[in-house]
Amino acid sequence: MAITIDTTNLCSHLQKKLFEPGGIYYPIWKDMQNDEELTAVVRSRQLHIYRNGKKILILAGKAQPKIIREDKLNELIKI
Repeated sequence: MAITIDTTNLCSHLQKKLFEPGGIYYPIWKDMQNDEELTAVVRSRQLHIYRNGKKILILAGKAQPKIIREDKLNELIKI
């Protein structure tokens, strides 16, 4: 089952980084689509990512990603 999120309040910079194949967060988005333990929600124009209900990562458009807890998904961050 693929993750779907409401992108209406997602920062446009983050949308490009996340959804375009050349975007720096695109590998994270692709990996999220195949991992049933992950969920995501848009808050304050940022993407908050959870594994089994526990927040692991916050992605923002212009700010650096914020790693909340160790997770294999964080290894896909390329800065």
